[in-house]
Amino acid sequence: MQLSQTIAPHLPLLRRFARALAGSQSAGDAYVAATLQVLAEDPSLFEASLDPRVALYRTFVSMWNSVGLNLKTEVFDRGDTPVDRQLEQITPLARQAFVLSSVEGFSVDETAEILNTTPSNVQALLDDAGREIAAQVATEVLIIEDEPMIAMDLEAIVEGLGHQVAGLARTHAEAVDAAKSKTPGLVLADIQLADGSSGLDAVNEILGSFEVPVIFITAYPDRLLTGERPEPAFLITKPYQPDTVKAIVSQALFFEQHAKRKS
Repeated sequence: MQLSQTIAPHLPLLRRFARALAGSQSAGDAYVAATLQVLAEDPSLFEASLDPRVALYRTFVSMWNSVGLNLKTEVFDRGDTPVDRQLEQITPLARQAFVLSSVEGFSVDETAEILNTTPSNVQALLDDAGREIAAQVATEVLIIEDEPMIAMDLEAIVEGLGHQVAGLARTHAEAVDAAKSKTPGLVLADIQLADGSSGLDAVNEILGSFEVPVIFITAYPDRLLTGERPEPAFLITKPYQPDTVKAIVSQALFFEQHAKRKS
């Protein structure tokens, strides 16, 4: 199969990635076109041993990072949306790692291949991005969790990212009361709560009063992934890894709207 046929299915996604880095579609497309020109002139730059999409992004990033101006945040075109403007504030390599992981859906290992670095360095970049995002969208987080040790661990993770904990709730009633007393900007919720009540029901009641991004952290994902109701955008399965929680918290706050009261 010719190289052009190999990479063609992945070009729309590469354009999305390029736009996130450049700040505008026109600027991103210029870099995509330059990457295709480079590959046409020297196909050996395409790492055929890698997954084709990973190899294409690796070639693009290599060219992007070889241009000195791209290492300076102030040269990026102003984006068209609040997310674009937030992306501009994240330092370049951390921006790349964050978008590759959060938007493009690459694993840490794949992101490491694309950035020509190690998985541990990618994780450090993602942590940097998380802290920078928190500085932009720092908020108060409501934790709905009936296991004290897990609640304490989540509290430490949230505060380590620069957020504040608005409350710790162990039951449906406590969760609703906590949300009424102090409107959170993010909710972390278990499903099975201390008194046998449902964290899902608590979240639905809270969402009846205001819009807020919610991350479900549960040992029972099958109760949410039923295909019968709108399924959550953010779901973490127990036992979880702290790095996973950090990444999802950053994604939820970066891409979702802040809490907003319903009229």
